[in-house]
Amino acid sequence: MRIYSRILGTGSYLPARRLSNADLAAELAQQGVETSDDWIVERTGIRARHFAADEQGCSDLATEAARQALSAAGLAAQDIDLIIVATSTPDMVFPSVATMVQHKLGAAGCPAFDVQAVCSGFIYALTVADSMIQSGSAKRALVIGSEIFSRILDFKDRTTCVLFGDGAGAVVLEASDQPGILATDLHADGKYKDILCVPGHVNRGGILGDPVLKMDGQAVFKLAVGVLEDTARASLAKANLTDADIDWLIPHQANIRIMQSTAKKLKLGADKMVVTVDQHGNTSAASIPLALDTAVRDGRIQRGQTLMLEGVGGGFTWGSVLLRY
Repeated sequence: MRIYSRILGTGSYLPARRLSNADLAAELAQQGVETSDDWIVERTGIRARHFAADEQGCSDLATEAARQALSAAGLAAQDIDLIIVATSTPDMVFPSVATMVQHKLGAAGCPAFDVQAVCSGFIYALTVADSMIQSGSAKRALVIGSEIFSRILDFKDRTTCVLFGDGAGAVVLEASDQPGILATDLHADGKYKDILCVPGHVNRGGILGDPVLKMDGQAVFKLAVGVLEDTARASLAKANLTDADIDWLIPHQANIRIMQSTAKKLKLGADKMVVTVDQHGNTSAASIPLALDTAVRDGRIQRGQTLMLEGVGGGFTWGSVLLRY
Protein backbone atom coordinates (compact mmCIF):
# COMPACT_ATOMS: atom_id res chain seq x y z
CA MET A 1 0.00 0.00 0.00
CA ARG A 2 1.33 3.42 -0.94
CA ILE A 3 1.89 5.90 1.87
CA TYR A 4 0.83 9.50 1.28
CA SER A 5 1.22 12.58 3.45
CA ARG A 6 -1.79 14.81 4.00
CA ILE A 7 -2.28 18.09 5.83
CA LEU A 8 -4.01 17.52 9.13
CA GLY A 9 -3.96 21.09 10.42
CA THR A 10 -2.70 24.60 9.64
CA GLY A 11 -1.64 27.56 11.77
CA SER A 12 -0.08 31.00 11.51
CA TYR A 13 1.17 33.92 13.55
CA LEU A 14 1.68 37.61 12.83
CA PRO A 15 3.52 39.97 15.20
CA ALA A 16 1.33 42.55 16.93
CA ARG A 17 2.98 45.56 15.32
CA ARG A 18 1.19 46.35 12.05
CA LEU A 19 2.46 49.10 9.76
CA SER A 20 0.32 50.46 6.96
CA ASN A 21 2.08 52.00 4.00
CA ALA A 22 1.33 55.43 5.49
CA ASP A 23 2.88 54.37 8.81
CA LEU A 24 6.01 53.10 7.09
CA ALA A 25 6.25 56.17 4.85
CA ALA A 26 6.14 58.41 7.92
CA GLU A 27 8.97 56.48 9.59
CA LEU A 28 11.07 56.51 6.42
CA ALA A 29 10.53 60.25 5.98
CA GLN A 30 12.34 60.79 9.28
CA GLN A 31 15.40 59.23 7.64
CA GLY A 32 15.03 61.31 4.48
CA VAL A 33 13.56 58.46 2.40
CA GLU A 34 10.50 59.37 0.35
CA THR A 35 7.72 56.93 -0.51
CA SER A 36 3.92 56.81 -0.39
CA ASP A 37 0.97 54.48 -0.19
CA ASP A 38 0.17 55.05 -3.87
CA TRP A 39 3.75 54.31 -4.97
CA ILE A 40 3.92 51.06 -2.97
CA VAL A 41 0.46 49.77 -3.92
CA GLU A 42 0.93 50.50 -7.62
CA ARG A 43 4.20 48.57 -7.85
CA THR A 44 3.59 45.73 -5.39
CA GLY A 45 -0.02 45.47 -4.24
CA ILE A 46 1.18 45.76 -0.62
CA ARG A 47 -0.84 47.90 1.79
CA ALA A 48 0.49 46.77 5.18
CA ARG A 49 2.93 44.44 6.88
CA HIS A 50 3.79 43.25 10.40
CA PHE A 51 7.15 43.72 12.15
CA ALA A 52 8.35 41.65 15.07
CA ALA A 53 9.13 43.26 18.41
CA ASP A 54 12.80 43.60 19.36
CA GLU A 55 12.53 40.82 21.92
CA GLN A 56 10.92 38.35 19.49
CA GLY A 57 13.00 35.79 17.63
CA CYS A 58 12.19 33.70 14.58
CA SER A 59 11.67 30.71 16.88
CA ASP A 60 9.03 32.63 18.87
CA LEU A 61 6.96 33.31 15.74
CA ALA A 62 7.43 29.73 14.56
CA THR A 63 6.35 28.31 17.90
CA GLU A 64 3.10 30.27 17.93
CA ALA A 65 2.24 29.15 14.40
CA ALA A 66 3.12 25.57 15.36
CA ARG A 67 0.80 25.67 18.37
CA GLN A 68 -2.07 26.78 16.16
CA ALA A 69 -1.39 24.01 13.64
CA LEU A 70 -1.19 21.38 16.38
CA SER A 71 -4.45 22.62 17.87
CA ALA A 72 -6.16 22.48 14.48
CA ALA A 73 -4.86 18.94 14.01
CA GLY A 74 -6.00 17.90 17.48
CA LEU A 75 -2.50 16.79 18.42
CA ALA A 76 0.04 17.44 21.16
CA ALA A 77 3.68 18.28 20.48
CA GLN A 78 4.66 14.81 21.71
CA ASP A 79 2.68 13.31 18.80
CA ILE A 80 5.12 14.85 16.29
CA ASP A 81 8.14 12.84 15.13
CA LEU A 82 9.70 15.36 12.72
CA ILE A 83 10.11 19.15 12.80
CA ILE A 84 11.38 21.16 9.84
CA VAL A 85 11.61 24.97 9.83
CA ALA A 86 12.17 26.95 6.64
CA THR A 87 13.87 30.26 7.38
CA SER A 88 16.56 32.69 6.23
CA THR A 89 16.44 34.72 9.45
CA PRO A 90 17.27 32.31 12.30
CA ASP A 91 17.69 33.41 15.91
CA MET A 92 21.41 32.63 15.71
CA VAL A 93 23.97 30.91 13.51
CA PHE A 94 23.27 27.66 15.36
CA PRO A 95 21.54 25.74 16.78
CA SER A 96 18.64 25.53 14.35
CA VAL A 97 15.34 27.28 14.84
CA ALA A 98 13.68 23.87 14.64
CA THR A 99 15.43 22.64 17.79
CA MET A 100 14.41 25.82 19.61
CA VAL A 101 10.79 25.32 18.54
CA GLN A 102 10.98 21.71 19.67
CA HIS A 103 12.10 22.81 23.13
CA LYS A 104 9.53 25.62 23.40
CA LEU A 105 6.77 23.17 22.50
CA GLY A 106 7.93 20.84 25.25
CA ALA A 107 8.92 18.03 22.90
CA ALA A 108 12.21 16.15 22.63
CA GLY A 109 13.85 13.31 20.77
CA CYS A 110 12.52 13.60 17.24
CA PRO A 111 14.71 14.94 14.41
CA ALA A 112 14.52 18.73 14.02
CA PHE A 113 16.36 20.84 11.46
CA ASP A 114 16.16 23.98 9.32
CA VAL A 115 15.91 24.35 5.55
CA GLN A 116 17.33 27.46 3.87
CA ALA A 117 15.93 28.14 0.41
CA VAL A 118 14.76 31.72 1.10
CA CYS A 119 11.25 32.36 -0.30
CA SER A 120 11.02 28.80 -1.67
CA GLY A 121 11.91 27.43 1.75
CA PHE A 122 8.46 26.19 2.72
CA ILE A 123 8.10 24.35 -0.61
CA TYR A 124 11.48 22.70 -0.03
CA ALA A 125 10.63 21.82 3.59
CA LEU A 126 7.23 20.40 2.65
CA THR A 127 8.84 18.26 -0.04
CA VAL A 128 11.45 16.90 2.38
CA ALA A 129 8.79 16.10 4.99
CA ASP A 130 6.62 14.40 2.37
CA SER A 131 9.55 12.25 1.26
CA MET A 132 10.36 11.24 4.84
CA ILE A 133 6.75 10.29 5.51
CA GLN A 134 6.53 8.30 2.28
CA SER A 135 9.72 6.44 3.21
CA GLY A 136 8.36 5.57 6.65
CA SER A 137 10.95 7.70 8.47
CA ALA A 138 8.21 9.83 10.03
CA LYS A 139 4.48 9.58 10.64
CA ARG A 140 3.58 13.09 11.74
CA ALA A 141 5.61 16.12 10.75
CA LEU A 142 5.46 19.76 11.76
CA VAL A 143 6.54 21.94 8.83
CA ILE A 144 6.99 25.66 9.51
CA GLY A 145 7.97 28.76 7.55
CA SER A 146 9.09 31.62 9.81
CA GLU A 147 10.84 34.90 9.02
CA ILE A 148 11.86 38.23 10.53
CA PHE A 149 13.01 40.01 7.38
CA SER A 150 12.69 43.41 9.07
CA ARG A 151 16.07 42.64 10.68
CA ILE A 152 17.92 42.41 7.34
CA LEU A 153 16.38 45.36 5.47
CA ASP A 154 18.12 48.57 4.42
CA PHE A 155 15.61 51.25 5.43
CA LYS A 156 17.38 53.77 3.22
CA ASP A 157 16.51 51.72 0.11
CA ARG A 158 12.85 52.31 -0.64
CA THR A 159 12.87 49.74 -3.47
CA THR A 160 13.31 46.89 -0.98
CA CYS A 161 12.38 48.01 2.54
CA VAL A 162 8.70 48.50 1.64
CA LEU A 163 8.34 44.95 0.35
CA PHE A 164 8.89 42.68 3.32
CA GLY A 165 7.17 41.72 6.55
CA ASP A 166 7.51 39.26 9.42
CA GLY A 167 5.40 36.24 10.27
CA ALA A 168 5.13 32.47 10.47
CA GLY A 169 2.93 29.72 9.11
CA ALA A 170 2.81 26.00 9.83
CA VAL A 171 1.20 22.73 8.81
CA VAL A 172 0.98 19.31 10.40
CA LEU A 173 1.51 16.48 7.91
CA GLU A 174 0.33 12.96 8.68
CA ALA A 175 0.92 9.63 6.96
CA SER A 176 -2.25 8.43 5.21
CA ASP A 177 -3.50 5.84 2.76
CA GLN A 178 -5.51 8.62 1.10
CA PRO A 179 -3.83 10.99 -1.41
CA GLY A 180 -2.68 14.28 0.09
CA ILE A 181 0.49 15.61 -1.52
CA LEU A 182 0.16 14.51 -5.15
CA ALA A 183 3.40 15.82 -6.67
CA THR A 184 6.37 18.04 -5.91
CA ASP A 185 8.95 19.79 -8.08
CA LEU A 186 12.16 21.52 -6.91
CA HIS A 187 14.89 23.46 -8.75
CA ALA A 188 17.82 25.82 -8.15
CA ASP A 189 20.38 27.72 -10.21
CA GLY A 190 23.19 29.44 -8.33
CA LYS A 191 24.22 31.62 -11.26
CA TYR A 192 21.42 34.00 -10.28
CA LYS A 193 22.63 34.44 -6.69
CA ASP A 194 23.58 38.11 -7.10
CA ILE A 195 20.12 39.36 -8.10
CA LEU A 196 18.70 38.65 -4.63
CA CYS A 197 21.04 38.19 -1.70
CA VAL A 198 22.30 39.35 1.68
CA PRO A 199 26.07 39.53 1.04
CA GLY A 200 27.35 39.57 4.60
CA HIS A 201 28.21 37.09 7.35
CA VAL A 202 29.76 36.78 10.80
CA ASN A 203 33.55 36.86 10.78
CA ARG A 204 35.75 36.85 13.90
CA GLY A 205 33.21 38.68 16.01
CA GLY A 206 32.26 41.22 13.34
CA ILE A 207 30.33 41.44 10.08
CA LEU A 208 32.13 40.76 6.84
CA GLY A 209 30.37 42.25 3.83
CA ASP A 210 26.98 43.96 3.79
CA PRO A 211 24.35 42.29 6.02
CA VAL A 212 21.26 43.82 4.39
CA LEU A 213 19.10 42.62 1.53
CA LYS A 214 20.06 43.51 -2.04
CA MET A 215 17.74 42.94 -4.99
CA ASP A 216 17.61 43.59 -8.72
CA GLY A 217 13.84 43.88 -8.96
CA GLN A 218 13.50 43.71 -12.73
CA ALA A 219 15.74 40.65 -13.00
CA VAL A 220 13.84 38.88 -10.22
CA PHE A 221 10.48 39.65 -11.83
CA LYS A 222 11.56 38.36 -15.23
CA LEU A 223 12.96 35.11 -13.83
CA ALA A 224 10.11 34.50 -11.39
CA VAL A 225 7.27 34.68 -13.91
CA GLY A 226 8.86 32.07 -16.16
CA VAL A 227 9.95 29.52 -13.58
CA LEU A 228 6.70 29.66 -11.60
CA GLU A 229 4.69 28.62 -14.64
CA ASP A 230 7.19 25.88 -15.49
CA THR A 231 7.27 24.33 -12.04
CA ALA A 232 3.49 24.39 -11.70
CA ARG A 233 3.11 22.57 -15.01
CA ALA A 234 5.77 20.05 -13.98
CA SER A 235 3.85 19.12 -10.83
CA LEU A 236 0.59 18.91 -12.77
CA ALA A 237 2.21 16.59 -15.30
CA LYS A 238 3.58 14.32 -12.56
CA ALA A 239 0.07 13.97 -11.13
CA ASN A 240 -1.59 13.61 -14.57
CA LEU A 241 -3.68 16.70 -13.93
CA THR A 242 -4.26 19.95 -15.85
CA ASP A 243 -4.76 23.64 -15.10
CA ALA A 244 -8.50 23.04 -14.90
CA ASP A 245 -8.05 20.69 -11.93
CA ILE A 246 -6.62 23.45 -9.70
CA ASP A 247 -9.16 24.77 -7.19
CA TRP A 248 -6.76 27.22 -5.52
CA LEU A 249 -3.42 28.71 -6.48
CA ILE A 250 -1.39 29.68 -3.40
CA PRO A 251 1.76 31.37 -4.69
CA HIS A 252 4.60 32.93 -2.74
CA GLN A 253 3.28 36.37 -1.81
CA ALA A 254 6.04 38.56 -3.23
CA ASN A 255 4.43 40.97 -5.65
CA ILE A 256 0.85 41.08 -6.94
CA ARG A 257 2.06 41.55 -10.52
CA ILE A 258 4.11 38.34 -10.43
CA MET A 259 1.20 36.49 -8.86
CA GLN A 260 -1.35 37.75 -11.39
CA SER A 261 0.95 36.94 -14.29
CA THR A 262 1.43 33.38 -13.04
CA ALA A 263 -2.31 32.87 -12.57
CA LYS A 264 -2.95 34.15 -16.08
CA LYS A 265 -0.41 31.73 -17.56
CA LEU A 266 -2.17 28.88 -15.75
CA LYS A 267 -5.54 30.11 -17.05
CA LEU A 268 -6.80 30.78 -13.54
CA GLY A 269 -9.03 33.72 -12.66
CA ALA A 270 -8.38 36.07 -9.75
CA ASP A 271 -11.08 34.23 -7.80
CA LYS A 272 -8.91 31.09 -7.81
CA MET A 273 -5.84 32.70 -6.23
CA VAL A 274 -5.28 33.28 -2.51
CA VAL A 275 -3.87 36.77 -1.97
CA THR A 276 -2.47 37.99 1.36
CA VAL A 277 0.44 40.09 0.09
CA ASP A 278 -1.70 43.21 0.51
CA GLN A 279 -1.86 42.73 4.30
CA HIS A 280 1.33 40.76 5.03
CA GLY A 281 3.88 42.00 2.50
CA ASN A 282 6.51 39.49 1.41
CA THR A 283 7.17 37.21 4.39
CA SER A 284 9.54 34.96 2.44
CA ALA A 285 9.35 31.31 3.60
CA ALA A 286 6.33 32.15 5.77
CA SER A 287 4.20 33.57 2.98
CA ILE A 288 2.75 30.35 1.55
CA PRO A 289 1.76 28.73 4.86
CA LEU A 290 0.40 32.09 6.08
CA ALA A 291 -1.78 32.38 2.97
CA LEU A 292 -2.84 28.73 3.25
CA ASP A 293 -3.90 29.10 6.87
CA THR A 294 -5.76 32.34 6.12
CA ALA A 295 -7.83 30.68 3.40
CA VAL A 296 -8.47 27.54 5.46
CA ARG A 297 -9.69 29.53 8.45
CA ASP A 298 -11.95 31.84 6.44
CA GLY A 299 -13.58 28.84 4.77
CA ARG A 300 -12.42 29.32 1.20
CA ILE A 301 -10.35 26.15 1.17
CA GLN A 302 -12.38 23.01 1.76
CA ARG A 303 -11.44 19.36 2.20
CA GLY A 304 -11.07 17.53 -1.10
CA GLN A 305 -9.97 20.59 -3.06
CA THR A 306 -6.79 20.60 -5.14
CA LEU A 307 -4.21 23.24 -4.24
CA MET A 308 -1.14 24.43 -6.14
CA LEU A 309 1.55 25.88 -3.85
CA GLU A 310 4.56 27.47 -5.53
CA GLY A 311 7.44 29.76 -4.71
CA VAL A 312 10.63 31.32 -6.01
CA GLY A 313 13.44 32.81 -3.95
CA GLY A 314 17.06 33.83 -3.69
CA GLY A 315 19.62 31.31 -4.73
CA PHE A 316 17.88 31.18 -7.13
CA THR A 317 15.50 28.46 -5.91
CA TRP A 318 12.01 27.58 -7.04
CA GLY A 319 9.47 24.80 -6.80
CA SER A 320 5.88 23.69 -6.36
CA VAL A 321 3.72 21.29 -4.38
CA LEU A 322 0.42 20.00 -5.73
CA LEU A 323 -1.86 18.58 -3.06
CA ARG A 324 -5.38 17.51 -2.22
CA TYR A 325 -6.42 19.21 0.98
